[in-house]
Amino acid sequence: MASFVDHPAVMFVVLFALFVASVALGAYWLRRRSNLQDADREDFNTVQTATLTLLALLVGFSLSMAVGRYDQRKNLEENEANAIGTEYARADLAEPATAAKIKDGLVRYTKLRIADYLTRDEDLPDLDRINHDTGTLQSELWRLATEVAKDKPTPIGALVVAGMNDVLNSQDYSEAARINRIPLGAWFLMFVIAMLGCFVQGYGSKGSLRRGLLVTILPVTVALSLALIADIDSPRGGIIHVQPQNLTRLVHSFGQ
Repeated sequence: MASFVDHPAVMFVVLFALFVASVALGAYWLRRRSNLQDADREDFNTVQTATLTLLALLVGFSLSMAVGRYDQRKNLEENEANAIGTEYARADLAEPATAAKIKDGLVRYTKLRIADYLTRDEDLPDLDRINHDTGTLQSELWRLATEVAKDKPTPIGALVVAGMNDVLNSQDYSEAARINRIPLGAWFLMFVIAMLGCFVQGYGSKGSLRRGLLVTILPVTVALSLALIADIDSPRGGIIHVQPQNLTRLVHSFGQ
């Protein structure tokens, strides 16, 4: 299911088909049992209202969770740019030769982080290469920072090391935010409740509501809502992504 929710377009098509089938199944069930009597209609309306209300609450809470996680990823991208920019400025506290190496490494590191943000799920070979290069460069940058601390065992050296530590930690925080997704159990519950909601719509339909495009309103609405939630919640899938605007601006400020 994890890969399914990372492809919102496919998810919309599949869910729409399932929900329409649920409406059709409900209408077929109704035909088998004949129309609801007035005495049963009130009880059915209560069940239908409760089911659709629960579905609306689940969709609303899930959308709120997805938007919150999206905002968190945006904020962490900004924090990454701030940490790199600060360490780039602090590099001037080191010896000129070491400072030049640190600055060059930070420029390359920033470009790798931009590439990481722009890489999608279908580009797994590129993502593996970026992760490998990032890990190698992180080790090199940390080695340079520790050299500064050894050469200058003073608050100045500690400042450079602390700044580099912030740079490395900011990347870990961003990656942790990416894997913080809506639980699969919540997705499963929404799918089940949505199918039941479409079923009761078909079962409770009467008159011309049983025919035509009117019966597809609920399936389209729910499928589109769930696909939107999946798109926002997926850091590398769909069309809604966190753009590395701050990192890109930072690279431009480096003269790159």
